[in-house]
Amino acid sequence: MKIKEIIVVEGKDDTTAIKRSVDADTIETNGSAVNQTTIERVRRAQETRGVIIFTDPDFPGEKIRKTIAAAVPGCKHAFLTKEAAIAKSGKGLGVEHASPEAIREALKDAQIMHETISEEITQEDLLTAGLIGGVGAKERRIALGQFLKIGYTNGKQLHKRLMMFQISKQEFAEALGVVRQEEHNE
Repeated sequence: MKIKEIIVVEGKDDTTAIKRSVDADTIETNGSAVNQTTIERVRRAQETRGVIIFTDPDFPGEKIRKTIAAAVPGCKHAFLTKEAAIAKSGKGLGVEHASPEAIREALKDAQIMHETISEEITQEDLLTAGLIGGVGAKERRIALGQFLKIGYTNGKQLHKRLMMFQISKQEFAEALGVVRQEEHNE
């Protein structure tokens, strides 16, 4: 599988995992303190080939994602679940630990986060849906993030992520229906 865009990853081990999974070029941020030189390289890549930001599903990875997305609008975003990114040994979390299949799936599902915000889904909708607070809210958010392919978020970030990806109220309701059905079947 050949990827046209340049993939932004955190380090060398991530690049190795990407190249083991797909034919692609990468830019490494070398940690969460993303410098101006890296931002300029990402900006140039976005202008010429496009960019997919593919960071670890943890706090430093989200920090890198937000830093780059703020500086270079229009990037696509690929997400791994925490389960897909855990090392076989159980010690370590990151893109470098994901299987080639999980990496290919995440890249295939990469989406652009939009700055234009749809106000259709409200905090009240999230509360009513049992996605904020209460028993099972975290598990529902995990399932919803997987189904919509927008990654896991905490309760505070869910609304923002739904708006950034311009998830419509109808798409949200359909996804929630699937999540509830799976929950009911367990």
